[in-house]
Amino acid sequence: MVNKAIIHGRLVADPESRTISSGTSVCNFRVAWSRKYKEQEVKLFLPCTAWGSTAEMVQNHFSKGKEIVLEGELRTNAWQDQNGNSRSNTELSVDRVHFVGPKEAAPEGSPEPPPLEPMTGEGDEDLPF
Repeated sequence: MVNKAIIHGRLVADPESRTISSGTSVCNFRVAWSRKYKEQEVKLFLPCTAWGSTAEMVQNHFSKGKEIVLEGELRTNAWQDQNGNSRSNTELSVDRVHFVGPKEAAPEGSPEPPPLEPMTGEGDEDLPF
């Protein structure tokens, strides 16, 4: 059986990170996306959890409203609340994160990258094609 999900959405809020007793970073966040059917738009929200270096990447590079592409597997957690009621939720356990959308402008005062030099045809006679 295969349990693989790829989600392209936006962060609903800033990610929340913590470090567990073993020293591993954990980052929790929610992603939203929408789907249109005829004239109706359905908005979907999914809680996500990233671990280790993936958690650190999300925390350092993403914030509320940023576009993100996530790869991972869906997991369902079940528990009983303090009143004895059965509860459950489904979340994405994130394996990989991808940047998407427009690049952000460099902060003011950042050095300008050097311009690209135009390529010349010199030395093309040595190429095998």
